Amino acid sequence: MPFVTTLTFTSGDRHRLEDIVTEIKENAEQKGVELKGPHPKQPQELRIPQSKSLGPGGGRFESWTHTVYTRTIEIVGYEEFARTVTQRTFPDAIHVEAGVEQRTQVGSGS
Repeated sequence: MPFVTTLTFTSGDRHRLEDIVTEIKENAEQKGVELKGPHPKQPQELRIPQSKSLGPGGGRFESWTHTVYTRTIEIVGYEEFARTVTQRTFPDAIHVEAGVEQRTQVGSGS
């Protein structure tokens, strides 16, 4: 039963996000690691309200909008490669979440 490590990368900087994900994918290909993805998700548009002052009656500026981009990669098996990727230092603009799941193979009877 292989372990599947799911890595979710989010950032407001789409180009930096693409560079990081491409680098990981190229490293996986060089090492013969089974990697699925990157799977892009629909960009999320966030609207952040801005107050003109800290008081209750200070009014508001126009809301600030920010786009968040997400890419997901699955590493099937290859725990050492997954550990190496998750332990590396990423730029501040990149947020990384990792999850590990043990999957049974079809027809294994488990």
